[in-house]
Amino acid sequence: MLVYKTKVDLVDRINNLMQPDFSLGFVPTMGALHQGHLSLVKSALANNNFVVVSVFVNPTQFNSSSDLNKYPRSLAKDIKALETVSKDSILIYAPEVEDLYGSKIKSESFNFMGIESLMEGNSRPGHFNGVGTIVKRLLQIVNPNKAYFGEKDFQQLLIIKKMVEQEGLEVKIVGCPIEREPNGLAMSSRNGRLSPKEFHESAMIYEILQTVKQKFSSEDIASTCDWVLRRFNNNPLFELDYFQISDIESLMPIKEKIPNKKYRAFIAAYIGDVRLIDNIDLN
Repeated sequence: MLVYKTKVDLVDRINNLMQPDFSLGFVPTMGALHQGHLSLVKSALANNNFVVVSVFVNPTQFNSSSDLNKYPRSLAKDIKALETVSKDSILIYAPEVEDLYGSKIKSESFNFMGIESLMEGNSRPGHFNGVGTIVKRLLQIVNPNKAYFGEKDFQQLLIIKKMVEQEGLEVKIVGCPIEREPNGLAMSSRNGRLSPKEFHESAMIYEILQTVKQKFSSEDIASTCDWVLRRFNNNPLFELDYFQISDIESLMPIKEKIPNKKYRAFIAAYIGDVRLIDNIDLN
């Protein structure tokens, strides 16, 4: 398994691989890889000759130094996990901060047409400027044909699509379905910080989303939102950050359904000190 610590070495290797009809996939990660990440890599390998997987904990998308410091880092384990998918067709880019940011660790500013201020953006100010900054730099370095992102971070997926369009980057952004634990919890690197009891109880999040999908066809938005709030209020292990039903293009919360519009329900909640997010398509 080839691991590259600098963009110069990575680009040199990619250039050596280039040939007619060559296709390169890209899966950016912050490491602590799980089956959700590996499913993205498998999708990329199914449609490209080689895949670059970046492993980099991006400091500019964290709102607190404690959250950044707590984020799990396990490059040796990540390499072993990727080797179960392919030992020959994956290039790992695991740079130090300086290789991507130089001596100035600072986000660029983007205009994402208001999407950046909703949900995750409201709870984590400046987060999506950090995301946009690092994804833009990684895409410019790797220069892939396609890049793969999970729909668990659906808001991030829309943000990245807008950034790619605004910056004129020639890459196709591919959204991939959410991978789930056997109990329904969306796979996340943060799940490893849950106690056994918290992990068990966290199944409630997906159970709620599934019920919301059932209610969506027959009940009004306000009563559905009230029901979700009651469910969280009745479980002292959880602290609800937000729940909303949104138009999938603008992500604006809705009060009434409009025919032929597509909607998703979004949840963010704390259990202990671990923040979990999830979403589900409704129609």
